[in-house]
Amino acid sequence: MKNYNDIIYLPHPEPKSHKRMTQRDRAAQFSPFAALTGYEDVVAETARLTDKRLELSEDRQTKINECLQAILEKISERPEVKITYFLPDKLKSGGGYTVKIGFVKWIDEVEKIVIFTDNFSIPIADIYDIDGDLFRDFAWEIEE
Repeated sequence: MKNYNDIIYLPHPEPKSHKRMTQRDRAAQFSPFAALTGYEDVVAETARLTDKRLELSEDRQTKINECLQAILEKISERPEVKITYFLPDKLKSGGGYTVKIGFVKWIDEVEKIVIFTDNFSIPIADIYDIDGDLFRDFAWEIEE
């Protein structure tokens, strides 16, 4: 320790050519980094589950067609319906079933889509179920 007595209590030298780095910036130099950027996102995406599209029974297909016909007959009244439909996943095979509740503006028979008053559209081929007050008098026996 005697060898350093001449310098041990000297003030820390300050750089003349640039400002001193803040403690926060110095600490950031030593923080961990992700060697595989995006790896966790890939793992999470792989682990995310999707459902398969269900095959419609003949009874269910008949019900959907009858509901669409009933909607067309009352289209001027803008009937409110609840449609359960398959939403394909954009990133991998499969998808999920979701529900849209709204007022139907039009059924485009050429493009085969149901268009709501908020311009949301559902492909008829993706519809799994239709419900609403308009169909309360209908009686369906659907076997899965």
